[in-house]
Amino acid sequence: MFKIFSKIAGSIKDIRRGKTSAIILCAGESTRFSKGKENKQMALVNGVPVILRTLKTFEETDDICEIILVVRKEDANSYKDIVCKNGLKKVKCIVIGGDTRQSSALRGFKHVDENSKFVAIHDGARCLVTPEIINKVINEADQHNAAAAATRITDTLKLADKNGFISKTVDRSNMWSVQTPQVFEKKLYMVSAYNAKEKGIEATDDCMLAEASGFKVKLVETGKENIKITVKDDIILAEQILASRGEEQ
Repeated sequence: MFKIFSKIAGSIKDIRRGKTSAIILCAGESTRFSKGKENKQMALVNGVPVILRTLKTFEETDDICEIILVVRKEDANSYKDIVCKNGLKKVKCIVIGGDTRQSSALRGFKHVDENSKFVAIHDGARCLVTPEIINKVINEADQHNAAAAATRITDTLKLADKNGFISKTVDRSNMWSVQTPQVFEKKLYMVSAYNAKEKGIEATDDCMLAEASGFKVKLVETGKENIKITVKDDIILAEQILASRGEEQ
């Protein structure tokens, strides 16, 4: 009886909130990781490729209905192999990315299911994300139309001049470090992305697109473990975090 009730409740929730499509971005050049010589998405964390960890998490998240994977052209076959060999059924398609993160996200967006209400955009290299984090951000987007994973900054912040000397200390009380996923009501994201394209706005994350169009984005505290693999030392840090979660190497 409980199982039947849970299934019905889950269906009601999906009808109320609508589907969420995920766009996973993997089209970067990995210049800070290995000067472009290695694709960081294929680097191993406890023996598992970075991108496989990311994809499996989204695959296991009930609120995600489909995954659009955006990659470099030269890497497309490698990603296809990973998807096929690991039975990742939610991966709808693999799309070739553009010259910038912004253009890659827009290319992925064009493949989102027309019935989806929300789109979750995530960095493929942020492989320690959890279903709980993804669901938490989607829940906030459902309330506020746009939300992003983030964590409050606790370090003292300094503003420096061009020579590296301190100009002033910055008030950190309202400062956040923004992560992904960033989740948007689909129509809101479409307006924001195309508005930015028309105005020639170059954004480093998708929140900037929404901001430029006058939309508010709710920041969601998701802690410091949701790191992005950027340099090789991040692999060590990621493995330490996984060890603290109980994953053995």
